[in-house]
Amino acid sequence: MPRRNDIESILIIGSGPIVIGQACEFDYSGTQACRVLKEEGYRVILANSNPATIMTDPNFADATYIEPLTWEVLAAIIDREQPDAVLPTLGGQTGLNIAMELFERGLIGVPGKPEMIGANAEAIATAEDRGKFKVAMTEIGLESCRSRIAHNMDEARVAMAEIGLPTMIRPAYILGGRGTGIAYSVEEFEKLAASGIEASPISEILVEESIVGWKEYELEVMRDHADNCVIICGIENFDPMGVHTGDSITVAPIQTLSDVEYQKMRDAAIACIRRVGVETGGSNVQFAVNPADGRQVVIEMNPRVSRSSALASKATGFPIAKIAAKLAVGYTLDEIPNDITRATPASFEPVIDYVVTKIPRWAFEKLPGASGVLGTQMQAVGEVMAIGRTFPESLQKAIRSLELGYDGLGCHAGEDHLITEFADDESLLVQAAIPTPDRVLHVGEALRRGISIEVIHERTGIDPWFLDQMSLITEERVHLAATGFAAMSARNWKRAKQLGFSDAQLSYEWDVAEADVRTARGAAGVVPTYKTVDTCAAEFVAETPYHYSTYEDETEVRASDSQKVIILGSGPNRIGQGIEFDYCCVHASFALRDAGFETIMVNCNPETVSTDYDTSDRLYFEPLTKEDVLNIIEAEQPYKVIVSLGGQTPLKLAGEIPPELIAGTSPDSIDAAEDRERWNKICDELHIPQPPGGTAVTVEQALAITETIGFPVLIRPSYVLGGRAMQIVHDRDHLAAAMAELAGFGNLGKEGGLSAERPVLIDRFLADATEVDVDAIRDHTGEVLIGGVMEHVEEAGVHSGDSACAIPPQTLPSWVIEVMEAYTASIAKRLDVRGLINVQFAVAGTTVYVIEANPRASRTVPFVAKATGVPLAKVATRVMLGATLAELRNEGLLRPPITGHVSVKEAVLPFTRFPDVDPALGPEMRSTGEVMGIADTFGKAFFKAELAAGTVLPEEGIVFLSLADHDKPAGLVVAQRMRALGFGVVATEGTAEYLARFGVEVDRVLAKVQDGEGVTAVDLIANGEIHFVVNTPRGRIGRADGAHIRKAASLHHVACVTTVDAAIAAAQGLSERHGVLLDVKSLQEYHAAGTTVG
Repeated sequence: MPRRNDIESILIIGSGPIVIGQACEFDYSGTQACRVLKEEGYRVILANSNPATIMTDPNFADATYIEPLTWEVLAAIIDREQPDAVLPTLGGQTGLNIAMELFERGLIGVPGKPEMIGANAEAIATAEDRGKFKVAMTEIGLESCRSRIAHNMDEARVAMAEIGLPTMIRPAYILGGRGTGIAYSVEEFEKLAASGIEASPISEILVEESIVGWKEYELEVMRDHADNCVIICGIENFDPMGVHTGDSITVAPIQTLSDVEYQKMRDAAIACIRRVGVETGGSNVQFAVNPADGRQVVIEMNPRVSRSSALASKATGFPIAKIAAKLAVGYTLDEIPNDITRATPASFEPVIDYVVTKIPRWAFEKLPGASGVLGTQMQAVGEVMAIGRTFPESLQKAIRSLELGYDGLGCHAGEDHLITEFADDESLLVQAAIPTPDRVLHVGEALRRGISIEVIHERTGIDPWFLDQMSLITEERVHLAATGFAAMSARNWKRAKQLGFSDAQLSYEWDVAEADVRTARGAAGVVPTYKTVDTCAAEFVAETPYHYSTYEDETEVRASDSQKVIILGSGPNRIGQGIEFDYCCVHASFALRDAGFETIMVNCNPETVSTDYDTSDRLYFEPLTKEDVLNIIEAEQPYKVIVSLGGQTPLKLAGEIPPELIAGTSPDSIDAAEDRERWNKICDELHIPQPPGGTAVTVEQALAITETIGFPVLIRPSYVLGGRAMQIVHDRDHLAAAMAELAGFGNLGKEGGLSAERPVLIDRFLADATEVDVDAIRDHTGEVLIGGVMEHVEEAGVHSGDSACAIPPQTLPSWVIEVMEAYTASIAKRLDVRGLINVQFAVAGTTVYVIEANPRASRTVPFVAKATGVPLAKVATRVMLGATLAELRNEGLLRPPITGHVSVKEAVLPFTRFPDVDPALGPEMRSTGEVMGIADTFGKAFFKAELAAGTVLPEEGIVFLSLADHDKPAGLVVAQRMRALGFGVVATEGTAEYLARFGVEVDRVLAKVQDGEGVTAVDLIANGEIHFVVNTPRGRIGRADGAHIRKAASLHHVACVTTVDAAIAAAQGLSERHGVLLDVKSLQEYHAAGTTVG
């Protein structure tokens, strides 16, 4: 069936900001869809609120709407664009839910309105509605868990009485297991059922029998209009049921099913997609198998491209999202060629002759108060994937890809901590039975101690096959220790490497330098070979070079005479280093390809656009470690290596790579900016003001600095990203505790802690200062391009990644902007920057202080590019390879920035997932993603950004104010503005008294939570009587009443701000929004209508 010609324009609904459960895998899928549909000649309209995505670049769609993802906004876009069809299956749960809201209002999927392609409303409802899905599965003879549907607590209690405890609660239409849980008691059931009903958009939960401890599997299925179905990939969970699949280690292909069991599951998955009615595209079907008797049940189905689809796509080389988009417009699987082989159609099921292991990455160190125990609600913020010929090899590669200080399974410094903390075997087994991020290490330590596989299986529920494979690693370690470094033969080296041992592990085991291990291994002739991911287990020739390393006899890397540039990616997503850096790496590849270079991407993140097989000329899916990167450099012999676009991960490797290979700013200059002592000297030399302070390695040195500059102080470690371990410290005891935490195993300790090479900077904290970010590019002639000047909404003390910011600046005098631009140019010159630099300033009174400079890509680059129309990452990449800014202007790549509108970036925070974490903002970054609002005024743009971030600013109701003393003057302005908009105002006693002094009476004075008497803000929030919370922390975050109030607001989804500046901005946004419909406009229109400067 050829492509459909009865539709001309297609609206793709994106997934919005990066949140837990929905990350940049949907940028990968959306980007693939936009590209292929444009190539097919369709007009592509994209709606997405996330500026950090590749898909929202204006050249990927014909009309790109960076707007809040709500049904009202989408309705306005549909009204403007009049698309023929809507494709909702590539935008995660967000895309599906919005599509269903539009359908229910008769705006899509009904006669006379845009058609829903990929999956219609009935198919989505059948898969997402727990009750309908169970009925559908029963109709086709597939077993599911015993269960009942409930829409309120009375129905839930009846269901619990029938099903019995323990009980699983699963809300309908949710993302990342939000609201799910296992209840072992009536009290737990009451709590979980209530939160599940609240989490579901349709107030529906499934109360089902618990299958904790069963084995969990997923199959990725694709179907076309002709009812051809193929299984793309089978995935098996390492952890038994009870851990969300997004938080579990997973392995492909499936390892522990017999062929009969697998074929049964395969048939069930195909029957499932047919019955649900997903007409075209990919779906993910999840199964559980009872290890005791082999009973197989269907858990759920996602009628869309999912997180697992990205993993399956990267694991097999099969471009699921691209094929899904083609199927949606009429093609059948047999009509679509396989890009990698170019000899087989997409109807050939992929076959793989290697093992893929995915390990999630969490950010509990950023979220004090979180339990750190994994369960049925997803908590991971990112993941890594590794490929090896065997499970031990891929597991060890995946562990070292995490960048957590572990070089593999055992043989690293963290092992001493395990031995000390769990001195006896029983305590270790108790810990291994609890699912935590370090569980695989606990299991590895148990095997090393000789605890039997049977005992470990009994305590953890992990399949004996995985434990047996892991024991090969621990047994080999014993052999290596017995053999010794000097006696290693080529055969011994090869066996160790085939089991995934890194040079760093061997260095630790033998207590010799890693460089000596590398030299000896090379002398023995044991070097990696690179195999190809080809979808067909080498049955056909692979035309696309997508490689992984192993230790065999034949390498599959093709020789090339082209000038090659290696781009080091950013590794796993984490708080502080996310999709923004992948954006920069992808832009580098695009820019260098256009300039005639052969591009080579190195990364280990399966969610990203950078690890698409067609983003670069060659892809190496490898850990970003010294050993692995040097191996690729030796194999490829590149002209240059780019280290400054992928965040801190590649920067840490800059000193290990031959200096002549580093593109752009030299490693020494990068170090000069990162090393706090060298940086201080540079600022003194340039006479650029810094907050008073100094560097310290010990508590005594730190206390000596505070004796001079006083409290409060800001402490900042060296060589970190995302404000890692930064704190505002208010007294000597707090300072001692903070220094101890940095030096110990916790937080930063496992990554190096404090040393003369990694000192901590202690600055006087500039309260009430305005923070500003400047992004710039400098070329080798010395010309400096100021890319963007961003004024933060929140005052100093809130990490720049968590603060809203605006382009152009809204309150800064022009002379302040000129001073910052001059300082930026001076710093760039002193560091001899060749490429990007980000400089952060604090403006206090009439003084402009420099906080820090980063001669690399910053997380603001994509936002600046969308706001100004200047492709900063592409321009910087060309500059790093020797082009001048003048030459790039002549080429047309560098254009003048566009003005005439206001752009606001807002952070998206994860606190709804962590109700025990205080959502007050501070100097350590905690946001997982970002959104952007664009409008003709700041107020409208800020309102859009808040709406996009999920903070629904109420247009009526009651505002609660509870302010720290130093915030009360500005709080008076907030109260007056909210009153003028018709809001009621309630406050705590101290705030109410202050407001009354200036003639602002509150409607009600609330009691303090800690007093235990009277009505409190927590009570009114729980009752739905407070609609907006303004609560600023007093002193250290997390103290007393404020923490309870902020947690209550987060739990009950009440808009809450923790800085008075954000409250003023919200009031301005509400004022400009008052009675005015939100207007929508595409990015292309903003860029066409704006004025250019320069």
